[in-house]
Amino acid sequence: MRSDLIKYKEELSLELENILSYWKNFTVDEVNGGFVGKIDNNNNIDYSAPKGSVLNARILWSFSAAYNLNADRGYLEMADRAFQYINDYFIDKEFGGVYWLLDAKGTPVDTKKQVYAIAFTIYAFSEYFSATKNPFAKEKAIELYNGLIKHSYDIERGGYLEAFNREWNSLDDLRLSEKDANEKKTMNTHLHVLEAFTTLYRIWPNENLRSKIIELVHCFTTQIINKETGSLILFFDENWEAKSDIVSYGHDIEAAWLLLEAAEAVHDEALTGMVKTVSVKMAEAAKNGLDADGGLWYEYEPSRNHLVREKHWWVQAEAMVGFFNAWQLSTDESFLEISLKNWESVKRKIINYQKGEWFWGVNEQDEVMQGEDKVGVWKCPYHNSRACVELIKRIDLYP
Repeated sequence: MRSDLIKYKEELSLELENILSYWKNFTVDEVNGGFVGKIDNNNNIDYSAPKGSVLNARILWSFSAAYNLNADRGYLEMADRAFQYINDYFIDKEFGGVYWLLDAKGTPVDTKKQVYAIAFTIYAFSEYFSATKNPFAKEKAIELYNGLIKHSYDIERGGYLEAFNREWNSLDDLRLSEKDANEKKTMNTHLHVLEAFTTLYRIWPNENLRSKIIELVHCFTTQIINKETGSLILFFDENWEAKSDIVSYGHDIEAAWLLLEAAEAVHDEALTGMVKTVSVKMAEAAKNGLDADGGLWYEYEPSRNHLVREKHWWVQAEAMVGFFNAWQLSTDESFLEISLKNWESVKRKIINYQKGEWFWGVNEQDEVMQGEDKVGVWKCPYHNSRACVELIKRIDLYP
């Protein structure tokens, strides 16, 4: 086992360098500033593509986290560039929050306040503060947090409403993307609000923030996790009535470790103990999506008995961490074997050795999915770089 872990860490360390080198070499926008909005699998850059708030926040987080792991000045320079661009162009100076989408030159083209995007900006600013101790980054993260509590937090029913217009009024279309259900509360947004609050708490141990983290964890264990199956429910109305039966294997295994991270951050022993049990159950549920080669399928819809037989890059990255976490909690070595086997599958099918970075994914025939971005509104360095960073840190616990 020890030799497997040493090899795993060595390979992940190299892959982290490869991923971030790609983003340093290909994504800096020397034409319009900041970072380009779209690159295809052949590394053709679309300088006219819009720039997404999620993409830019994830770039900032990735380079900040990499710098916190390995103090490479090149990583810090990229983080500085991302932070400056977000603050200059994405932050709404008049109404607060962040714009969803800018055009290539930095002019807002979609000014809606998607709570998911604001959460990622809090997450990124908090990690950037850990890297730089820049007080302005911490100040802006707290300001964005206060805005979410003021406008999105559901005082009566708990949780966070999904989206608003620029002035924080209601919207007809709340969706993150076309494939999502148009509902007022979603698992996905709550998961990344939790992730953001956890990272903010590390730099700002505020008691109100702590209570919101604890409340969010309980929200998952009482509302969002299906108690029978251990999988997540994806969509809800404002009263927490479930509006979906789709199983997202990637989110199940991602939430399994992010929930534990949150519970441990607030130093609540009873909460942590409860979440450890839940985390292992969620990992067991996620095993239902495993292919024989160690890859994790995208999602399953029980009502139609329909399995989406695609292996998306981010799902594999989360599987690597989530099953490793389950091994750490349970000492069941089958979970470690899944993590290692998934990495082998990533090396064979997902990493783009010729042109850098990771493919969006492969289909059931193990063919690269065509027409998808390598860099785009949703294709970012966050999931794969975070898997590397997180696993390197975890393997270091086993001298």
